[in-house]
Amino acid sequence: MRIGVMLRCIDERGGIGVYARNIVEELLNLDHENHYVLFFRSDKHLNRYNGAPNLTRRLLPSRSRAWWDQVVVPRAAREERVDVIFNPKFTLPLLGKAKGVMVVHGADWFLDEYKQLYSLPDRMYMRVMMPLYFRRASAVISASEFSTRGFVEHLRGSAAKLRTIHYCGNRIFHPIADRRTIQAVLEKHALHDPFILTAIHYDSGRKNFANMAKAFALARKQGIRHTFVVCGREVERYAGELPLREMGIEKDVRFLGWVEQEDLPALYNAADLYLYPTRLEGFPIPITEALACGCPIVTSKGGVFPEAAGEAAVYVDPEDPADIAAGIRHVLEDPALRQSMREKGLERAKLFTWEKCASLTLALFQSLSLL
Repeated sequence: MRIGVMLRCIDERGGIGVYARNIVEELLNLDHENHYVLFFRSDKHLNRYNGAPNLTRRLLPSRSRAWWDQVVVPRAAREERVDVIFNPKFTLPLLGKAKGVMVVHGADWFLDEYKQLYSLPDRMYMRVMMPLYFRRASAVISASEFSTRGFVEHLRGSAAKLRTIHYCGNRIFHPIADRRTIQAVLEKHALHDPFILTAIHYDSGRKNFANMAKAFALARKQGIRHTFVVCGREVERYAGELPLREMGIEKDVRFLGWVEQEDLPALYNAADLYLYPTRLEGFPIPITEALACGCPIVTSKGGVFPEAAGEAAVYVDPEDPADIAAGIRHVLEDPALRQSMREKGLERAKLFTWEKCASLTLALFQSLSLL
């Protein structure tokens, strides 16, 4: 079988890009029988998977995403005689003979309680195009049961094609026994005090940083002495939007900006708490990274978060800074609780592995060859 993979999203900084890079690596590690044709829109990751014998790379430049999806890739797929075309993001070529598999990372465009997080044009585009992509797909991978339920409820006929396959953090996320390794990363980022960590990107609605900052300010007034370390794409923009000085935490919040993946495991290992009371996620990769490193977690009630963290987290109301602050203090002021959460987190992390994700994905591809 020849499997074509659309990798326009591989350049993205964020969960979808992490998923795309990891799922291809794991499929190539696992599968030596089928042939993979990787379609790249840019050359940034063109040589990322050197050494795989069952691999063809095609660089297909295009200024337009829609043209790339609907014209450039289908033409290349015909040339490469692809049997299955796989997109780690939520589009597919609407025309072509190859069976199609796409990944949906959330159903939030269809859910009324989250409509304020998206512009009207974005919601209308998804309501028009997503049913077409589902109709074209032979199978659709959903990142979580929460996402799957959203599609089943709001998109007629989707249930038969959906398959939930969880993903997770990279293999580099694990407990680090060598304190020198952790200390080198802390010194690189000038971190000297005990700290709370969050890894997000700039998104004033979905990521809920304003309520995190209010909760941190309350927890500081109530006695905690930790620094709040914030890393991720464009997080510095929060400093210009929020009155951190008036809140009394200007010197206690550290915005690191984008932190490369190889530094993140040390930060999770060093943090006393991972704070993640975001409003909406399709499946929260950072929670699986924290679990794998044994970092205690405070995250949101409801939605997908209990599906990810299970009993290894303290759950709070993301809209209530006082409740978030109480969750922070509950964890930081109880060493025995933190130790218990570390142990539960490491056990929980065993449920989410890239080997499992790739194995289930490959089995799905192979099942399509029998149709």
